[in-house]
Amino acid sequence: MNQQIKAGLYPFLVILGPTGSGKSELGLALAEEFSGEIVNSDSVQVHRGLDIGSAKTPPEKRRGIPHRLLDVVGPDGELTAGAYAREARTVLADVRARGKLPIVVGGTGFYVRALLEGLSPAPERDPELRARLARLENRRTGVLYRFLRRHDPKAAGQIHPNDIQKLTRAVEMTVSARRAASEIQSEPRTELKGFSALKIGLAPRREDLRRHINERTERMFANGLLEETRALLAAGCPPEAKALQALGYRQALKVLSGHMSVTEAIIECQQKTRQYAKRQMTWFRRDPGIHWLGLSGFGMELSLKREAIVFTRQWLMSVYGYSLSNSEQLK
Repeated sequence: MNQQIKAGLYPFLVILGPTGSGKSELGLALAEEFSGEIVNSDSVQVHRGLDIGSAKTPPEKRRGIPHRLLDVVGPDGELTAGAYAREARTVLADVRARGKLPIVVGGTGFYVRALLEGLSPAPERDPELRARLARLENRRTGVLYRFLRRHDPKAAGQIHPNDIQKLTRAVEMTVSARRAASEIQSEPRTELKGFSALKIGLAPRREDLRRHINERTERMFANGLLEETRALLAAGCPPEAKALQALGYRQALKVLSGHMSVTEAIIECQQKTRQYAKRQMTWFRRDPGIHWLGLSGFGMELSLKREAIVFTRQWLMSVYGYSLSNSEQLK
């Protein structure tokens, strides 16, 4: 056994990229090749019942490979980045104990950062304060951004004026702690220890990704997104639940409430998803530690799967002196 593994530096993979880039398919290919287990890092796929709109891999297509941190909270629940990091670190330890290769797959950058780097000490969420902030923003659009620009210009400069979720959290921290959110977030974090990550990125050509997102959105609506959303509402999930504000579900709600036609919903969802993919790439491009596969392409492409397998094997050999096959374990 390699000394680095004995010393506790256990390897795992992180598959990153924008929505629709084929991360799930690449994760499955690597898991098959290296005796791995998938650890979800998509903030919508953690919810039970949100399958079609989150592009969750159906059980029959998981090829017998364990998938962790899927369906861990109800449709009206929430898994914060801090809670995700704690859960994911427990899962990594469990996969390690069984000698398998953990493969973290998902596009929620904040989840991945919380897992790898930890989060700064921050006040707990205050539901009553958050409700008041939501009412203020609904009455006077832009009030949260203006407050932050006045009391924490550094944080305001890092958050888009339309990103209500991040604005609410920054204002909440500033008000609760009576300190600037940016100051709180600059405090030391508790990094993940005992593991070494290989981060692999997918970056399809913009026009190819645009076309794929448009087609996938149409399939989602054709394959039952409206029915899935209707069933969630019938089961008691309130329309204002955070999970139902995710792309696809938000547009489905507008259709079901009569505020939008199906065609209008598809067009809006396509546009918003393309914008989200662009923001994801901006986030990931800031990380110099990501190894980007090829010049472009999707994770379901055979050439990129082969490239990822070869690169992963070389990395394992160079760092651990270990060449894994699907019949070997890391114990």
